[in-house]
Amino acid sequence: MFSKLCVEIFELATNKYHEADNVDTPMPMPFPNQSIESVLFKKNWIDAVQWHLEDIIRNPSIDPVEALKIKRRIDASNQERTDLVEMIDSFFLNKYSNVHRHDDATINTESPAWAIDRLSILVLKIFHMNEETKRVDASNEHRFACEKKLKVLLEQKEDLMTSIDQLLNDIEQGKKWMKVYKQMKMYNDPALNPILYQSK
Repeated sequence: MFSKLCVEIFELATNKYHEADNVDTPMPMPFPNQSIESVLFKKNWIDAVQWHLEDIIRNPSIDPVEALKIKRRIDASNQERTDLVEMIDSFFLNKYSNVHRHDDATINTESPAWAIDRLSILVLKIFHMNEETKRVDASNEHRFACEKKLKVLLEQKEDLMTSIDQLLNDIEQGKKWMKVYKQMKMYNDPALNPILYQSK
């Protein structure tokens, strides 16, 4: 099952990130370049870094200049995340390019890669919620509440994995077909963001 491969790689990347737990740690790469495994690892690593950048920028005493630098970094990270999602979809488009589509085949509400994107974030949520259940400086009530949330997240992970594999199976059998739209993000494009092109 492809979702199982994703979770294994996402958990590996999440755990590797938290060995140093520093947003400036260079990303290791245990997989061959250009492999789908390397793309999945990089996807989750970038998600992990961005997760912590989002934490840092919410520090109420953060220096405004530093906050702006981090905001720019988050913007660049979002663009890279989107590019990686589109790479994953390209992998599936190529893999299923010769599948005969049924006449009554339908389009899914989201592509496989965007569901996999949600799975990557979910693995990070599970990691951090599990950490909260073990906080010695937190109250029993806090840990108990987090245990309940963790249980829901784990159930959600199983459901999402099942849904991803069902979608891929339906595409492979021609019951569903992939029609992928590029995200065409506008805020990073100096030709499309009016603030950027009017400032020239």
